[in-house]
Amino acid sequence: MTFTIIFLAAFLLSFGLRHWLAQRQIRHVAKHRDAVPQEFAEKITLADHQKAADYTIAKLRLGILENGLSAFMLIAFTLLGGLDLLNQFLQKSLGSGIGEQMALLCSIFVISSLVDLPFSWYKQFHLEDGFGFNRMTPKLFWLDMLKGLALGAAIGLPLLWLVLSLMAKAGDLWWLWTWAVWTVFNALLLWLFPTFIAPLFNKFKALEDGPLKTQIEALLRRCDFASQGLFVMDGSKRSAHGNAYFTGIGKAKRIVFFDTLIEKLTPGEVEAVLAHELGHYKCHHIRKRLIVSFALSFVMLAILGWISNQTWFYADLGVIPNPNGNNGGLALALFMLVAPVFGFFFTPLGSLASRKHEYEADGFAAEKSSANDLVSALVKLYQDNASTLTPDPLYTAFYSSHPPAPLRIANLHQLDHSTPLAQSPATN
Repeated sequence: MTFTIIFLAAFLLSFGLRHWLAQRQIRHVAKHRDAVPQEFAEKITLADHQKAADYTIAKLRLGILENGLSAFMLIAFTLLGGLDLLNQFLQKSLGSGIGEQMALLCSIFVISSLVDLPFSWYKQFHLEDGFGFNRMTPKLFWLDMLKGLALGAAIGLPLLWLVLSLMAKAGDLWWLWTWAVWTVFNALLLWLFPTFIAPLFNKFKALEDGPLKTQIEALLRRCDFASQGLFVMDGSKRSAHGNAYFTGIGKAKRIVFFDTLIEKLTPGEVEAVLAHELGHYKCHHIRKRLIVSFALSFVMLAILGWISNQTWFYADLGVIPNPNGNNGGLALALFMLVAPVFGFFFTPLGSLASRKHEYEADGFAAEKSSANDLVSALVKLYQDNASTLTPDPLYTAFYSSHPPAPLRIANLHQLDHSTPLAQSPATN
C-alpha cells in the first residue's frame, strides 16, 4: 500500500503539472498573438505570427486530450486491475511461460496503439491539414502504419523473446546481460537505419551536382567530416515541414536533406543549417547523448532487476504475480507503464542539456559557415513550420529542446559580430 500512495502522489503531481504548463503556454501564446515581437517585425508578417500562435494552441489542446486519456489508461491498467485481468486471461488461454508474457506485452502495445490511432489520424488529416502542412494521403498513412508494425514485429519480437529468456534463465544478474544486449542492439540499429530501414519509408536520391553540392562539399572539407554521401529525401510526400540531419555511425554516416528544405532555403542557408547539424557531431553531442542513454538504461534495468523480485511492486499496483515465477513479462509491462510517471520530473534536466547543445552547435555553425545565413534560415523555418515566437518561459524551461527564437537569434547576431569567419560566406 505504501508504493500505491507514492505512485498516486507522483501520478497526480505529474498529471497536474503537465496540464498547468500546457495551460500556461496556451495563455501566453494567445496573449501575444496580436503583435509580432519587435525583433521579427520586419521579417514575419502578422498573419504568419497569428498562424503560428493558432497552430501552437491547437496542438496543445489536442495534447491535453491525449494526456487525459493516457492518464486514464494508466490507472485502468494498474490500480483498476486492467493489467491483472489481461494477464489472468492470457494465462488461462496460453498457460504460464514466455509465450504468454510476450502475448501480454504485445496486447498492451496493440491496445495503446488503437487508443492512439484516432489522435494520430486527427492530427494528420485535420490539424496538420487545416494549417496547410499535410501532404500525406490516407493510403500512405495506413501503409506507413503497416510497415511500422511489420518492422516492429520483425525486430522487436526476437529481441523481446531474448530479454524474457534472460529474465527467466540468467539468474539475479539477468538485467546486466539484458543491458549488454540492449546496448549492442541499439548500436546495430544506428548502423542499419540509414541504408536498410529508412529507405522502407522514404526515397533517397543523391544530391545533384551544382552550386549547392559544391558549397556543401567545401563545408565538409572545412569541418573534416567524411560521410557516405549527400542525399535528398522526399519528405514532401508527408509534410510541408523542412529539416536536415545526418544519421548512422562509422562509415555508414549519411547527410540527408528534406526536399522541402532545399525548396525553401538558399544554398548559403542550407549550408548554415547543415553546419549546425555537423556542430552536434563535432561537439560530441551525439556521443554524449548515447553515453547518457546507455547509462540511463543501465540504471533503469538495475532498478527493474530489483523491484521485479518485490511482491509489493505487483500488489501495490493492482496485480497478482504468478506464485510459481515466470513474471518477467508482467514486471516489464508494469515497469514500462509506471516508470514514465517518475521519469517526467527529470524532463527539465534533459531539456536544459539539449538547449546548451543547440547553442554550442550554433557557435560551430557561425565559425564554419555564416551566422547571418543561419539566422535567415531559422526565420524562414520558424515561419514555414508555424513555430511560435512567443513561448511561455516556464514551459520552455521545462520542455523545450531548443532555445526560444528571440534568444537563439540574438545569440547568433552576437556571434556574427564576434567571429570573423561568420561575417560573410565569402570568408569561408
